[in-house]
Amino acid sequence: MFRLAAMLYSLIATALAGSAVVAVLAAGLVSVSAIVSAAAAGAVIGVPASWLVAKRLYQGSA
Repeated sequence: MFRLAAMLYSLIATALAGSAVVAVLAAGLVSVSAIVSAAAAGAVIGVPASWLVAKRLYQGSA
């Protein structure tokens, strides 16, 4: 399950980080620290999200 979660992380974290950066820019926060913080938050939130999706996929296939 770890390999599936790792593969999913590359997709999920990218989507979350990109969405967070777009939200920060749409809010008018154009400083480097705000953009990097949003990208880092998306990457961190991607870890449990990808684990939950992988767990759900394994449960559904059994």
